[in-house]
Amino acid sequence: MDGPLIDPHGRAVTYLRVSVTDRCDFRCVYCMSEDMTFLPKKDVLTLEELESICSSFVSRGVTKLRMTGGEPLVRRDVMSLFRKLSRHLDTGALEELTLTTNGSQLDRFSDELADIGVRRINVSLDTLDDDKFAKITRWGRLEKVKTGLAAAKRAGIAIKINAVALRGVNDDEFDTLVQWCGDEGFDLTFIEVMPMGEIGEEARLDQYMPLSMVRAKLNEKWTLEDIDYSTGGPARYVQVKETGGRIGFITPLTHNFCESCNRVRLTCTGTLYMCLGQEDAADLRTAVRKEDNGAALMDAIDEAIGRKPKGHDFIIDRRRRDPSVSRHMSVTGG
Repeated sequence: MDGPLIDPHGRAVTYLRVSVTDRCDFRCVYCMSEDMTFLPKKDVLTLEELESICSSFVSRGVTKLRMTGGEPLVRRDVMSLFRKLSRHLDTGALEELTLTTNGSQLDRFSDELADIGVRRINVSLDTLDDDKFAKITRWGRLEKVKTGLAAAKRAGIAIKINAVALRGVNDDEFDTLVQWCGDEGFDLTFIEVMPMGEIGEEARLDQYMPLSMVRAKLNEKWTLEDIDYSTGGPARYVQVKETGGRIGFITPLTHNFCESCNRVRLTCTGTLYMCLGQEDAADLRTAVRKEDNGAALMDAIDEAIGRKPKGHDFIIDRRRRDPSVSRHMSVTGG
């Protein structure tokens, strides 16, 4: 129980994504229903329990931790978790401590994040149009996010913009996003809509736009050159000759990335999902709460990794209107 975590298909698990809260100050149309019911506090792991689980994974070879939500920065005292985990950066056991955020709280926390050792963040931003932004996020304000991005940039944090490609919503802005990210020095990643959770009247089939179509659209204006670049995640990158910026494409539906999957996902309740697109999961909350010096937790982690599947079952078509996975994206943390 002290060696690296190797799944049944020979893949080393080196990347843990952690949802520190299911709560968010936005209600993005592809992620949540507008009238969400959130978890009671008693069901959520304490920050100390989250730290214990993360540190156990680091001791088994995980070199990248990404904090997600919901919106991770809305959790009370979440910076204390970042500070405790940063000790693994100091020892060299952890190569990267990072987060995915909607950007709404970056104005408050960017300096502290940089001081802790966060060098790079992902910010979810699908449009640069104020009205569209309000419609997509339901509750968000674009100006607040832009203020946060400026604060992170001043703090020296590298920024990657994540944009979900939404047919009929932001498909007229792809060139604008490429130019803006190039001007700002941000990387940009396009993501396909994923069939997760019931989201109300919005039909994913109507939202869905394959990234092959996005890339073809971009090729009309930009020179995209394939490059050998990776951040450890599933994106495949190109460089834009005209701006010098990078664009990533995450394609779970049209071209999945399961063969090289090195990650698992922990929810804020202590449920470990070995695959984003499968329902099978392991309970780490019970294990972390046992007073046995972490033995039960290590056993639970080993048992879970031993069940990691070869790939997901995501599908979007008109014969299957229900989501492929019943839980909302915000539950698992992306």
